[in-house]
Amino acid sequence: MRDNTDGSALAYQQRIAELEAENERLRKIRDALIQRVESGDDHKPDPYGAFEHSVILAEQVRERTDALNQAMDELKGSNKALSRAREEAETARQRLVDAIESIADGFVLFDQDQRLILSNSRFRSYWRGTGESILPGDSVDEVRAKGVACGLIVEEHSGPAAEGRVYQLSNGRWVQMTERTTREGGLVVLYSDITDVKHSEAARREKALADKSRLLQATVDNLSQGVVLVNPDGRPEIWNDRFLNLTGLAADQVSTDRNLRALMASATVPLLHPGSANRGQSQYLEQIHRRIDGTVVEVKTHPMPDGGFVNTYTDITERYQYAETLEESERWIRVVTDHVPALIAYVGADLTVQFYNKVYEAWYGQGRASLLNMPLDQVHDPDLYQRLMPKVRQALAGESVTFEFEEDDARGSRHYMLRSYVPNRDVRGEVVGFFVLIRDITDRRRTALALEQAYDNLERRVKERTSALTGLNNQLRQEINERAAVEARLRDAKLEAERANLSKTKFLAAVSHDLLQPLNAARLFTSALLEHSFGPKAENLVRSVSTSLDDVENLLGTLVDISKLDAGVIKADVTAFDLRDLLNNLAREFRQMADSEGLQLDFVPSSAVVKTDSQLLARILRNFLTNAIRYTVQGRIVLGCRRQRDHVLLQVWDTGPGIPSDKLSEIFQEFKRIQPAGAAADKGLGLGLAIVDKIARILGHEITVDSVEGRGSVFSVRVPLGQLDHRAGKDDAEFPVPAQDIEGARIWVIDNDLAICQGMQTLLQGWGCDVLTAVSLEDLDTKVRIATDPVDVILADYHLDNDEVGVDVVAAINGCRQQQVPVVMITANYTNELKQDIRDRGYLLMNKPVKPLKLRMTLNHIMKQ
Repeated sequence: MRDNTDGSALAYQQRIAELEAENERLRKIRDALIQRVESGDDHKPDPYGAFEHSVILAEQVRERTDALNQAMDELKGSNKALSRAREEAETARQRLVDAIESIADGFVLFDQDQRLILSNSRFRSYWRGTGESILPGDSVDEVRAKGVACGLIVEEHSGPAAEGRVYQLSNGRWVQMTERTTREGGLVVLYSDITDVKHSEAARREKALADKSRLLQATVDNLSQGVVLVNPDGRPEIWNDRFLNLTGLAADQVSTDRNLRALMASATVPLLHPGSANRGQSQYLEQIHRRIDGTVVEVKTHPMPDGGFVNTYTDITERYQYAETLEESERWIRVVTDHVPALIAYVGADLTVQFYNKVYEAWYGQGRASLLNMPLDQVHDPDLYQRLMPKVRQALAGESVTFEFEEDDARGSRHYMLRSYVPNRDVRGEVVGFFVLIRDITDRRRTALALEQAYDNLERRVKERTSALTGLNNQLRQEINERAAVEARLRDAKLEAERANLSKTKFLAAVSHDLLQPLNAARLFTSALLEHSFGPKAENLVRSVSTSLDDVENLLGTLVDISKLDAGVIKADVTAFDLRDLLNNLAREFRQMADSEGLQLDFVPSSAVVKTDSQLLARILRNFLTNAIRYTVQGRIVLGCRRQRDHVLLQVWDTGPGIPSDKLSEIFQEFKRIQPAGAAADKGLGLGLAIVDKIARILGHEITVDSVEGRGSVFSVRVPLGQLDHRAGKDDAEFPVPAQDIEGARIWVIDNDLAICQGMQTLLQGWGCDVLTAVSLEDLDTKVRIATDPVDVILADYHLDNDEVGVDVVAAINGCRQQQVPVVMITANYTNELKQDIRDRGYLLMNKPVKPLKLRMTLNHIMKQ
């Protein structure tokens, strides 16, 4: 602002000087004209002319005078304006000084000659106590030199042009110098105090460094490798837990103030230092170290620019073992291929041999140290190589080719070689080479030629024999016709035999009731006898009779079962039920048998719900358990289940002698038994597993058997899972044993067989029951008042005399009583129709021959209700 004011004043002064000079010139002209007029005698005009001339001169003088007065007025105005401009310039200068003083930064103004004109007190305060003073007229370089000389400037940093220089002062403060050029070519310099910014940046830098350190430590801690960073002094700075685990060091042993090399002397894995490399080697080192526990650790060291280094420890046990396995596999492959009579090799895409066996080397490697990496054109002679190239191109194009070539061996003998080229592709499907398989088929070709010659001779001989055979054909046709007639008669005989066999099977199934009646009575009598004490000798006889009856019952029951299965009498009654009761009863029943044989029967209970025929499934499991007890001499038997998605696998394990693997399919055939060497002969017919197989086919269940000779066997049946229908009752055949007894129970027995009635009465009375027997409804009516006499259970045979059935008899009894009496129907009929009919009537069902233990369990169950 001061520069503008000074310029205006100079312009006004120059204008005034010009006007004064002009006024002085005009004054001189006026005086000269007046003098000339007054002194000119020779040219004196006449009075009018003089007057006119004087008037003109006066007019000119007046104009000049007015112009001079106007110039004087303008000069006075200019002076006033100049005075105001000077006052304004002083005001502006003072305001500029005040504004510069109010700036918190140091301010310095230099003119176009880089000389100091103006500075504020903030800038001058920097120089207090330095012994130096900054005076107007000092140049920029002189100011900087004084600051360095007096020690005011401790450190100088050059930044980007837009930011200027940064100085660290002796009092610890930081100043940033910013320069700006003025319009006249001068220089304005600002010195900003950035100490707080510097401290903030330092704090932020330290925080970022700490965050990076934490992040680095977290990263190192999460590495699968062991890592340790060692500084130039040999002390660790960063390490992770994996490093401690792989080196065997304790966490309290390693710290940043302890020398790591001394600590690692006791570690299970050594410490590598880059300086341990031999001269001429790379500073990068690695070692493979096997620990005492078998762990293989790969140790690598990496030098750092500051003289420290980083060691990494990687557990490569699996990779090392895999490499050893690969080496072993390669060795075995080499052994196998070397002993194969064919020539085997592998050729890469660059047509170099990368693998070959000994036969290939013996054929093509005569006089050569090795064929490995040798080009194919050097392995084969040029003629053979040119003949092979079309096939090689086909293999490299991804096509498997097989062809025959004639080839001479090292001795010059001609051979026929069958070659096969199989391309090898990488993961991207590109062909990277091909496998070579060469077989010497010289003998085969010679044989083929001999066969061709023999064929020609044979064809000639065939033609000769054809005429002779023509006559024989007529005789053969006649014989064929006669054989066809014989075969027709044989088919008729076979059909008749099958009909007779089926009739026999149906007959045996039909008479099963009559066959089982006396056996059932005998069982009841022997069971009743066993309830009494007759002395040791009599008890042994009774037990022998019971055992014999058991054998007869098993044999006869097995024959009847086979007959019924073959005749199609038995049908599956598929329902959903809980396995708990079925398995509990089977375990309880066969545990006694196992104990008597000195075996241990273990049972794994299950509450799974399956969908099948409960009685037929029980038959399968009973056969499994019976076989296990029969063939197991010592050890134990296990009954349990395994769940498999939507099925349950019911299994019986034993520690018996086992079954040979070639006999596993035979044991399910009829009358097939696998008798271990030295085992005592049993009385079975070999039909148990045949029955299992037939029942499994009816139910559609899979039967499997696994066995190891000398260790034991496991028989399994796969049963589908089901959903329990809560409206349906429990299976009539299986009940848990309650805690209470049946003593005092009043039981009516109705059976048309007097022997069975007597046996049942004897057995039940032995259990403390009050028993009444009858052969029919009329017989019962003569002995009791059916409608009113007390009774707890009715045991009724299904088949009675005079076409009477037990369900009608018990229906008549319950029809005349106020309260229904529980009924147990006893029958040898296994049909599903009868089973469902009895179940619908609310009765319980037991099949003959009746097992006393099962009968007692059933009566206990009824009396508990």
